[in-house]
Formats: sequence, structure tokens, C-alpha cells
Amino acid sequence: MDLPAPLIREVLAYLAVTPSQPNLRFLNQLLRAYVRRVPWESASRIARRAHRQTPEACPRWPDEFWASAITSGAGGTCFESNYAFFALLRALGYHGYLTINDMAESSGCHTAIVVDVAGGARLVDVGFPIPVALRLDSGKATRTQTIFHTYVVRPLPDRCYQIERTVHPKRYMFTLIDRPVADEAYRAATTRDYGADGLFLDRVIFNKVIDDHMWRFNSDLPTHFSAFNRIGYAEEYIETGSVVSAVSNRFGFSEQLLGEAFNTLAQPDP
Repeated sequence: MDLPAPLIREVLAYLAVTPSQPNLRFLNQLLRAYVRRVPWESASRIARRAHRQTPEACPRWPDEFWASAITSGAGGTCFESNYAFFALLRALGYHGYLTINDMAESSGCHTAIVVDVAGGARLVDVGFPIPVALRLDSGKATRTQTIFHTYVVRPLPDRCYQIERTVHPKRYMFTLIDRPVADEAYRAATTRDYGADGLFLDRVIFNKVIDDHMWRFNSDLPTHFSAFNRIGYAEEYIETGSVVSAVSNRFGFSEQLLGEAFNTLAQPDP
């Protein structure tokens, strides 16, 4: 998953981040920049699946992921996003590993990164996304306040942690299984996520930080955008017939690619 040096420079320029030593401060700068430049979104994977014959041909591995972010404003869901971000972290001198985790009764459905930095382990997750690295402590719960949530990491038995957020009706986020996943196994899981049981292939969803608000769109509710931070929640309605252009403009995402995703969802099931 090594990234070529010219692409690393392009990525850092796209994130508007100056290279630094691999410390906690720089890690959090990268995370703050990522959530403001790279959306959590499903449109690119919907369009991708529509144009590929098999799941094996679908994944965007790190070099292609970052290139599509720069050229079309694309992002992804957790498998591809965290894999690409981990490749960037490795290239910048960080040490850590990928994990595959559970959400309540759903096993193996969410990924995250664990990084060894500042004398301890930190949870890094651009696939939710979480805009800051969270401290892991097997002996006690840790809390990290941001402009969106206070994130809580509660230790559980067997190297697991419960990840929670405060400013949300569903406090529970996921259960981190703090065990490294081999590269081959992670890539296989990423490929499976484009199969018949793949997640978020049935609706267009966007999440992105804009002007210090977390903006969201869900094609199941195509009439409006929603936004929140710790201060409050707001909705903005979309004019009838302008959904594709409105979503494209709001999230800085390719209108052509977004149109392909919506057209794919509009096709009847075979």
C-alpha cells in the first residue's frame, strides 16, 4: 500500500497541511484537515460498482483513492477511507495497524486504525469520521471533547473498547477490537464489501465538515441537508429537481459521478 512520494506531496497540498514530524499534534492536524476536505460518502462506491463486473474489480486502493479525492472530491466509507489514511500515516512515519470491528450485533462491519503515538495507543478513524485521535487506556475510560461531540472510549475485556459520542441520540458508535488485521485479510474484507451484502450500496450518503458544522445528506431523505455541532442542529431544504447539483455543490463532489450514482439507484433491480 506504499504511496509514491509525488502523490504524498499532492495529498498534503490538497489537505493544506505542512509536513511535520510524526507526533500527536501533526496527527490531529491531519484528521482536522481530512474531515474538512474528504467526505464520508457512498456515491463513489455506488458508481464504481455499477461499472465493474465483479467485486474484485471495485476497490479503490490508496493511490487511486487519493487521486479520486483530489480530482473529483471523492471520499468513501470506512474500508477504503481508513486504508488510504493508514497508507498516508505510514508514509509520514507513523506506526500502527488496521482493525476490523463490530457495531452492536453486526460483526466485522466497521474499520479503524490504532496508532502508537505520544507514548500510547490512539484510535484513529476517518471512516466514521472522528475528527481527532482518541486515547486508548485499558484501565479506565477516556474522554476527548471536540466541537461536535465528547468522545468516550470505555475499556472492555479481551482488548476491546466501546466507542461513544455525546451529542447524538445514539450514544454508542462501535466496539473497537484492538487486534491487528493482516493486510491480505483487510483487502479481502474491503472487496467483500462490494458484494451482495455490501454496505451503503443502496443509498447516497454524505458527511463532511463545512464551516465547523458536520453536514449530512441521505438520499432516503432527499429533501434536505442537516448540520450540527455542539451548539445546535439545523436543516436546509433543497429545491425540487435540483438534488444532484445541490449535493454536488454543497460537498464539492463531482456532479457527473454523483449523477451516475443516482441513476444507478434509480434502475430497477434485475
